[in-house]
Amino acid sequence: MSAIYCASTIKRRRRTKEEILSLDEEIIAALREHHPCSVRQIFYLMTNPRLAAHVEKSESGYRDIQSRCLKLRRTGRIPYSWISDFSRHAYHTNTFQDASEFVTSMAWQYRADLWRDAESVCEVWVESRSIASCLVDLCEQFAVGLYPCGGFSSVSFIYAAAEDLNDRELEKPVVILFVGDHDQAGHLIDKALERELREHLNPEIELDFRRVGINEDQIVQYDLPTKPRKLGDTRSPHVSVTVEAEAMPATILRGLLEKEITALLPPLALEIAKISEESEQAHLRRMASLLKRQRSGASI
Repeated sequence: MSAIYCASTIKRRRRTKEEILSLDEEIIAALREHHPCSVRQIFYLMTNPRLAAHVEKSESGYRDIQSRCLKLRRTGRIPYSWISDFSRHAYHTNTFQDASEFVTSMAWQYRADLWRDAESVCEVWVESRSIASCLVDLCEQFAVGLYPCGGFSSVSFIYAAAEDLNDRELEKPVVILFVGDHDQAGHLIDKALERELREHLNPEIELDFRRVGINEDQIVQYDLPTKPRKLGDTRSPHVSVTVEAEAMPATILRGLLEKEITALLPPLALEIAKISEESEQAHLRRMASLLKRQRSGASI
């Protein structure tokens, strides 16, 4: 019997019931602290060897976490909303019975312009949809555009993003905060992205492109799990080990981005915007009530 055949027939030791229960408790504890986050982010948290129920850093380990997260959601032990997923979207068209229903449904969506008095505008670009899924609420809170570029992004995607900025006729700099993997390709993706954006962006618009993560200091500071660099890949020779962006705990990543975003906003911008929003939303609801009364009177 060949050594290759022997290796392929070796089965992994099945976890005992107690070990599964322990792993579930570790997952729940991690999600309680870091939700919402992707399954892959939970997987990296669970590879920590200091955890009693840690998993191996492998595809089989990832599948174990996928399976347990699904089980925990279906049994109600964790809310479905604690796991984020941008991999699938549904598309539908909203319809309304009348104008009053439309105005009522749209009132809560009214947002004041947080960035009106800021000295710049801000966007967040990330390498993967997985990372985007745990940042969407943060970006919505601060009215910041979120762009999951999917690795080396398509020219069409970048062109459309640049055209959107051009159409706004901005008279202030654009700050782009980027989050990507620390690997040979990851340190070329942001450079390619910046280069392509500058090519399509109106030359009068100043672009400030910042890599927020992952970088070497963060790997040490947060003790992020690493993998050896790919052999034979000569790109980015300064990268000695690789770290996926999902290895950064979601709460830490959101904290880093929030610090960068709020530093660009005027003091009390969020509080002032909230007061304005409440006033305008109340006005829209009054408009909806008036439209409803007018329609009722017309139908009598």
